[in-house]
Amino acid sequence: MGEIVVGISGASGAVYGKRLVEILRSRDIPVRLVVTNAGEITLKHECNTTKEEIAEATGALLEDDANIGAKSASGSANIDAVVLCPCSGTTLGKLGAGIGDNLITRSAIVALKERRKLIIVPREAPYATVHLENMTKLSQWGAVVIPASPGFYNHPKTIDDMVDFVVARILDHIGLDHDVGSRWTGEEIP
Repeated sequence: MGEIVVGISGASGAVYGKRLVEILRSRDIPVRLVVTNAGEITLKHECNTTKEEIAEATGALLEDDANIGAKSASGSANIDAVVLCPCSGTTLGKLGAGIGDNLITRSAIVALKERRKLIIVPREAPYATVHLENMTKLSQWGAVVIPASPGFYNHPKTIDDMVDFVVARILDHIGLDHDVGSRWTGEEIP
């Protein structure tokens, strides 16, 4: 498997991106971590951590969101997937308009043009019509939209269980075998 770009933008739910990086790196999958300025604020507020601490703890390669010439934005780089987790409404809007003005949006636009896997994890409630329209556009262009909406059929006991539910769906769509969370078997209801 090639590298995975994980972008954390300013939406609430930074814990999803943090956990995704931890799981990918625990399986020795190369991760290029990109965090927007707003994402940095959210990481500090919600997770009491920084992008540098995540990179150091996991071994992820931290890229500067202002560097649109970084490897994550290259069409010729060996990148398997770009995951925006969480993806803010602002980032959705930029992508829906084809704007690649920072490394996160540029990496996502390149993923679309190169037909790479692009996974967008919006975390808003409720969604404005413009969010829904942009998600529809991106889905029609080939992106996979996985809202940060945990399921409850697995009877989560902790917040970590709910986070893992969403991260497991992301891992499924990256194409990674994993044992994160539990799967529906069809035998849960007699």
